[in-house]
Amino acid sequence: MTERGINKGRRRFLVGATSVIGAVGMVGVAVPFVASWQPSARARAAAAPVQADISKLHPGQRMTVEWRGRPVWIIRRTPEMIARTETVATERLADPDSNHPQQPAYVQGALRSIKPEVGVLIGLCTHFGCSPLYRPEPDAQADSNDDWSGGFFCPCHGSRFDLAGRVYTGMPAPTNLEVPPYHYLNDTIIVVGEDKEAV
Repeated sequence: MTERGINKGRRRFLVGATSVIGAVGMVGVAVPFVASWQPSARARAAAAPVQADISKLHPGQRMTVEWRGRPVWIIRRTPEMIARTETVATERLADPDSNHPQQPAYVQGALRSIKPEVGVLIGLCTHFGCSPLYRPEPDAQADSNDDWSGGFFCPCHGSRFDLAGRVYTGMPAPTNLEVPPYHYLNDTIIVVGEDKEAV
């Protein structure tokens, strides 16, 4: 078979043009596909740190803010609440020293907080993710047969936590309540979801 009458220049042009159009089409398909991997503005906003103004939070009260779709409890502990929490017998707690990493490294001690009077906890039980009830007073947990020092009680399966979010022994919940990363912007504003070192 002869190649008479075939324009080789035209053939090269058509092959090149087809290749370029195919490459542009592939880029056109790839760009939206790769962009779909990026989190949406709504998802980025949900993961962003949130600020909580605790100036009107009175001793003994709790307020709730939302971070990453989860409730974050901020409680202002009274001196009596602090004393009761610090004197809970360690043998009654499953993880009294918070050895299981449920909190940032800078949150130390029995109260698991930066300031003793203010506790910051994720308000979800570590058993099945239910939301425990806030029962700050010693007599608030009627089902308890022992010395209840007040704290959080999950009515779904009976898990109990002290006012620092430490779980009692023998409870369905395997670990203490989680403490999110947080820091103080000033005396009355807490930033939840961001370590001070990240600022």
